[in-house]
Amino acid sequence: MGAPNPPSLADGISDAVGFIGGALAGFWLGQWLGMDIFAPGYGTQALLGIALVGLGGGLGLHAAKRWQASRRSEPSKD
Repeated sequence: MGAPNPPSLADGISDAVGFIGGALAGFWLGQWLGMDIFAPGYGTQALLGIALVGLGGGLGLHAAKRWQASRRSEPSKD
């Protein structure tokens, strides 16, 4: 078993894209369901919308990490 690879710029960029993409997907899903995170006060709908944004961001980051792992496990095409 080899030493673990240090994080690269591509890893950081894919993490950021996955997180932001997931958070935006959660935001738009909340908007579609009528959960405005920018509503005045912290009502139930606003809190559920905020939770959807957080959940979407986490799922997007997880998907990016899985994608990175799958790219590392594929044999090179050289």
